[in-house]
Amino acid sequence: MNAPDRLAAQRADAVAPEAAVQVRRASVVYPSGHANDPPVHALSDIDLRINQGEFVSLIGPSGCGKTTLLRVIADLEPITRGEVRVNGLSPHQARLARAYGYVFQAPALFPWRNVLANVMLPLTLQGRPRAEAERLALAQLARVGLTGFERKYPWQLSGGMQQRVSIARALGFEPKILMMDEPFGALDEITRDGLNEQLQQLWQRERRTVVFVTHSIAEAVYLSTRIVVMSPRPGRILKIINSTLPDARHLGLRDTPEFMALAHEVRLGLAEGHGADEV
Repeated sequence: MNAPDRLAAQRADAVAPEAAVQVRRASVVYPSGHANDPPVHALSDIDLRINQGEFVSLIGPSGCGKTTLLRVIADLEPITRGEVRVNGLSPHQARLARAYGYVFQAPALFPWRNVLANVMLPLTLQGRPRAEAERLALAQLARVGLTGFERKYPWQLSGGMQQRVSIARALGFEPKILMMDEPFGALDEITRDGLNEQLQQLWQRERRTVVFVTHSIAEAVYLSTRIVVMSPRPGRILKIINSTLPDARHLGLRDTPEFMALAHEVRLGLAEGHGADEV
């Protein structure tokens, strides 16, 4: 982001409501593991504001720092320079306040716990009474369409169902922000489409702020209110694209001219980062 754009963004921030996520001039540099090797610049000078209730996708090539940026916001990685605020708090304070839920690339479920026990776990660790934790866990499983599977074990579920359990677990303590690190990347296309549709419907119902990492242009365009295009390492924000799609979406939208135009714009942004004419 150039200096005039940054100044305009700062002026807008001064009068806008409190952001769900605010990143200012953030950089992440990893020291080298060997004296003769240069340090690794993972992120460079990131400025990003995510408003309450937005669905924002981070997209870019492998190694561009998408996950690093998400982990910085979630207090799973420290920044080298800059500032990050989550609901007005530092990432560490936000994590302690349980301001967000985090869904990893793999479901990370305990195989010896059934579905209900996996979703209840963070609630019981918070000190919730067992009856309350069970009630909340059952409600979250219903939200993701898993009523009736409470007593099943992870190994008895498909990959898509396991990831839905992971989403239910992240939603269990009613976080204001949901952070998702390429949660559907390992799934087949049909399963992925179905989960994209369910996630979009969930966002429509609850208007929870979502920060979503993906490699898929179609996924980013279908789900997002805004798409953040990132460059190859060091990760920088090349372009932020506002969606022109209607708020209520269905998979049939992917065949419309509006969808294809947005996908083309994202593709051009990615190509710009590679210094090429097309991706």
